[in-house]
Amino acid sequence: MGSFKKSLLCATFFTATLAVANGARADAVADFYRGKTMQMIIATSPGGDYDTRGRLIARHMNRHIPGEPSIVAQNMPGGVGIAAANHLANAAPRDGTVLHMLMQNMPAHQAIGGQGVKFDTRKLIFVGSTTDTPNVINSWHTTGITSIEQVKTQELVVGAAGTATPAAYYPAALNAMAGTKFKIVAGYPGGNDVNLAMEKGEVGGRGSNAWSSWKTSRPQWLTEKKIHILVQVSLKRHKDLPDVPLLFELAQNDADREVLRFISADTEISRAVVTTPDTPAPRVAALRKAFMDTMRDPQFLAEAEKMQIDISPLPGDEAQAIADRIVAAPPDVIARAKLILEAPSK
Repeated sequence: MGSFKKSLLCATFFTATLAVANGARADAVADFYRGKTMQMIIATSPGGDYDTRGRLIARHMNRHIPGEPSIVAQNMPGGVGIAAANHLANAAPRDGTVLHMLMQNMPAHQAIGGQGVKFDTRKLIFVGSTTDTPNVINSWHTTGITSIEQVKTQELVVGAAGTATPAAYYPAALNAMAGTKFKIVAGYPGGNDVNLAMEKGEVGGRGSNAWSSWKTSRPQWLTEKKIHILVQVSLKRHKDLPDVPLLFELAQNDADREVLRFISADTEISRAVVTTPDTPAPRVAALRKAFMDTMRDPQFLAEAEKMQIDISPLPGDEAQAIADRIVAAPPDVIARAKLILEAPSK
């Protein structure tokens, strides 16, 4: 037999062997998930964007996971996302049966050495992110404040759900680096409570909410101009908000700008789904594929459009890389951010 024929036979044998191995792995994943009930842990109370997205994914993603397990959503509020992340890292089965809508500030909170952290986002496995929607700071219409420049000359009281949250971080950072006069009231249980406080006149704005959440949960407030968007927090301006300044654009020098970019970076993975550390690689691959297949699923997209939920997905490996970069930010940037971000709790 000639060398060419031998090479061809070897190549064919290798390809066939690889196909059998891949098929066996796929079958093993399907066998594992078949008949199981998975969890989708949501770190907030019912209502709001995290809860809405988590439940929407739970209703559709199971069809794309080999073996088609059922997925049950479970709310686990506490520590503004910390309790759920700690549970995923330390108590949940490490087998790919638990998913979690991770609160977006967890990588930054870990990076600055925030209180209560018993997780490492570099070990949590990112399955994918549903959107890169910016966060925004808003004022309530009765305050008469319609631009961030006005907050440099008059006080604006903004509500926040806890101190270790973007709603407290962003106004604190602007006070320190842009000369604003935000007063932060951080004792509210959740974002919906802050909304109610705005309506009652207890606060004059909200320190942070996702732009997509406003469009979904309070579209009439936007139409009726009951809220004014003062700042958007992202690394690029959103197409809906071309004239609203970015957080880091308000910095007065390059050093401050780097800190505000660090604070803004997690908006690229603002609604990410993660699973447990040490999940076997074939199941990770299956979950990541199932997530992206779900993001393209016509039934999923139709329901998301009906609920006015924006979908601009990011694959799991890319979301993982962003989270890892946040934790690995330069020490001087993290040190300065830590001083500023811890200020609201003092």
